[in-house]
Amino acid sequence: MLYKGYASSSFKHVFKGDIMKLAVFGSGYVGLVSGICFADFGNQVICADIDQGKIEGLKKGKIPIYEPGLGELLERAIKSKRILFTTDLKKAIQDSDVLFICVGTPALSTGKADLSAVEDVAKAIADSINGYKVVVLKSTVPVGTCDRVKKIIEKEMKNKQEFDVVSNPEFLREGVAVKDFQNPYRIVVGAESEKARSMMAELYKPVARTTRPLVFMDLKSSELTKYASNAMLATRISFMNELAHLCEDVGADIKQISKGMGLDTRIGPRFLSAGIGYGGSCFPKDVKALAHILDSYGHETNILRAVDHVNEKQKKVAVQKLKKFLPDLEKKKIAIWGLSFKPRTDDIRDAPSLTVIEQLLEEFAEVYAFDPEAAENMKLKFKKVHYTDTAMEALKDADALLLLTEWDEFRNPDFEEMKKLMKQRIIIDGRNVYEPEQMRALGFKYDSIGRK
Repeated sequence: MLYKGYASSSFKHVFKGDIMKLAVFGSGYVGLVSGICFADFGNQVICADIDQGKIEGLKKGKIPIYEPGLGELLERAIKSKRILFTTDLKKAIQDSDVLFICVGTPALSTGKADLSAVEDVAKAIADSINGYKVVVLKSTVPVGTCDRVKKIIEKEMKNKQEFDVVSNPEFLREGVAVKDFQNPYRIVVGAESEKARSMMAELYKPVARTTRPLVFMDLKSSELTKYASNAMLATRISFMNELAHLCEDVGADIKQISKGMGLDTRIGPRFLSAGIGYGGSCFPKDVKALAHILDSYGHETNILRAVDHVNEKQKKVAVQKLKKFLPDLEKKKIAIWGLSFKPRTDDIRDAPSLTVIEQLLEEFAEVYAFDPEAAENMKLKFKKVHYTDTAMEALKDADALLLLTEWDEFRNPDFEEMKKLMKQRIIIDGRNVYEPEQMRALGFKYDSIGRK
């Protein structure tokens, strides 16, 4: 049901005045964005993590992730004393009203989500709970996890206290996460009690005022909404990538098809861009996790398995196209523009660039790579890659350029300078940033995804 203005006056004793006191467990991507943005709404926030180094850095205003706008919000929150960082989980629990679990749930080899960190936080809550708390699962978790957390707290709790467990999945897009938090498409909350619903409505009142829907539902529906949303978006991407191969065979243009499809209001234009596959912290693991859940209930997972299969195969397309121009890559200098899985982030988790670099190194190519933000993370993965300080530096004497991430600074480069720098003027555009006719007119040997 949609939020209709739940009265909160009955729970003023819980709010300790007009200020909500929150604890956020996990200072990774979701936890930091959520904690800092909640503090910016005027709440008192304690961010707790077991990583001492990360906490010490945050106390000094150093954010361990790249997310535009987040640093400014953190600086403001620290200055106004609305946010604290600690490794003392007990203090965070006892000094707060609402406890957000924002820890990682990585995929195991089976595709199943690893809930060990979630369970650890649940046990810590049980050990230190000192009054009524709303325990909020914001981490992406399989259906039934809220019930599981509730049972753990009830079983491990030494002093019986009242509490509620709530599902509140995050829908943050890396690169625009602050905007997404402050002006979301929707806020989904799964809650069983009127008391918990009222507190969540109060917490999200600054956002609900912007007419963005605050949707209440049952716990299991809320848990599944996140997986279903990401799986649907991933399906759209894999569908377009599979169709792109046919476009190349028959001489059609996937970008024109995408535009024609997107004008249908039943379909819409978003996530219809063909490329070299999706990556990041959500789509790959969430597709696998949802498939695992379906498997565990005895249901077929043909669509989800196909979505994942198409995506993994698509990550190899760039090198396949490159080898049409350069069949032997040994000792060839290959430049890469873009390492993060998408622009405006330094996240390389499951990025197509990982597969591409691995293929190139197996072919004994010399790889020179540039990314505005993600190079330091990639250095931890590949020591044999040469990382440059500028995009143009990577092109010097290069036999080919692979464009893997559509950062804005790659959209309008100095093509004449590129031609002077490159040994061979070969460009494989994995994100369809440039126009084929223009690139060929400029004298480049050019190939892209699903275009003539």
